[in-house]
Amino acid sequence: MKRPTRALVAAVALGSLTAVTGCSGEGEPMTFDGPGATAAAPGGSAAPAPSKGTGGTVPRTLMPTGPKAEFTTANTLADGTRIGVTTLHGAKSGFTGKVWVWAPQQYFDPKYAKSGFPVLIALPGGNGYPNNYWMGTDLKLQSSISEWSKEGKSLPFVVVMPVLNPDDKYYYDGSDIPGQPRMGTWMTEDVPDFVRANFRTFTSRDGWAFMGSSSGGFVGLKSVLKHPDKFKAVIASGPDTVPDSPLWAGHEKERRANDPERLAALLGSRPDSEDRRVYLAFQVGSRESGVPALRTFVRKYTKGPVKSRLQVIPDGGHNARTYVRGMGDGSIQWISEHLQAPVPGP
Repeated sequence: MKRPTRALVAAVALGSLTAVTGCSGEGEPMTFDGPGATAAAPGGSAAPAPSKGTGGTVPRTLMPTGPKAEFTTANTLADGTRIGVTTLHGAKSGFTGKVWVWAPQQYFDPKYAKSGFPVLIALPGGNGYPNNYWMGTDLKLQSSISEWSKEGKSLPFVVVMPVLNPDDKYYYDGSDIPGQPRMGTWMTEDVPDFVRANFRTFTSRDGWAFMGSSSGGFVGLKSVLKHPDKFKAVIASGPDTVPDSPLWAGHEKERRANDPERLAALLGSRPDSEDRRVYLAFQVGSRESGVPALRTFVRKYTKGPVKSRLQVIPDGGHNARTYVRGMGDGSIQWISEHLQAPVPGP
């Protein structure tokens, strides 16, 4: 079951606390318009960048397509970058929820004005409602990515943090469960469409990844395996590997269509090729009970185009702080090596 342990609940509380105890400019209108704002052509044109991507092809930048969202400041980092929040009305899912976003300093550097940036969709553990705890500064996700990118360990990701569930009563498994809010469409279509509307991205899947803890790790894992044409990598920390929402009752066919084990088996049976490879970076604390299950998943389903890496974090528990530490110890670098970096102009 994807019920949060006490440690993970503590992480949720800490992440939420940062949002309500105040920060520089909290609640003020803000914008992510960078130096590329004036370079964007109507309709969000795709522009070639002057170097090759991970698949050996020239990456293409998609300028923001609009319409532009209205952001307010949720938190401010020590380097002056801000975490903004807005309300997204999902055109395809029909679901309305909050989305938090952070862009690194490099995004505002004029030398990257015509380049896309890789996107990391970060999902929390627990119910992930009404807040996504990664939007707090106490867990240091964004500040760590900032430092890792300067050290060459991570790409400078745009971090996108949507709400995970429509309420705090059930887990919806990031799926379109019949008769329920369409959280699968929200996560894999509406949220990416929103990012493309507001940020410089890449047209290729080489620029798209997930990161999630516990229940969020399940959703990220399932989303990449179900949509390898849209997303290339995931850091799945302490995840379940089977759908277990009680809302699946009576919908076995749909549940199976959202089962990471079945999805991995199907993808793994296909011929290996660069255009369908996915990279699954599993993380688990050494003190967690889920270590054997993840070892089994890696052994059974890492085949063909399904590539994986398992990091057992020494003395780690089932909590967000452990997982950020694990990212710095190797997981973020591994997925970064398989994703598209922003390309500086001449």
